[in-house]
Formats: sequence, C-alpha cells, structure tokens
Amino acid sequence: MIFVVVTYDIADDRRRLKVMKMLEGYGEHVQESVFDCHLDRAAYREMVGRLRKLIKAEADNIRLYHLCAADVGRIKSFGLAAPVRLDMGYEIV
Repeated sequence: MIFVVVTYDIADDRRRLKVMKMLEGYGEHVQESVFDCHLDRAAYREMVGRLRKLIKAEADNIRLYHLCAADVGRIKSFGLAAPVRLDMGYEIV
C-alpha cells in the first residue's frame, strides 16, 4: 500500500468541488483541501490520471506527498483530527 497526502488549490469553485468529490473515493478528507489516501499502485495511477483531467494546469495546483511507514507513524494531529491508521503496510513509490 502507498500512503499519499493530496493537497489542492483549485481556482474555480466548480472544479474544486469535482476534485473534492473525486478524491472522496480514494481517501479520507482530513482538512479543507487535504486528503489522506491509502492506495494500491493501480488506484494511485487511476487517481492521478483522473486529477490531471479535472484540473487546469495554468490555474490550479495539486501536490502529492508520499510518506513511508516511518513517516506515517510520526504524523501528529491536534484538535478534532482523526488519528491516522497504521494497520497497513506501506511502500515507497
């Protein structure tokens, strides 16, 4: 499994909503424009392909942060955030 933090800055409200709805099928919506995604390689490739089709490269920004198991274990969250699940094996991509 791969752990990826997806962040986005989408200029248009309609595109931003489409990106958010699409990402809900791949991960957990943890902050306003941030998703934690636990994916296998096929799902990761599919998600990236779909994101590329939804955004306008000249106006929008998507960032994918790949974390190894050790990094996932060091995630700290405060307040209302749900804890990160550590029960999956991860690999570096």
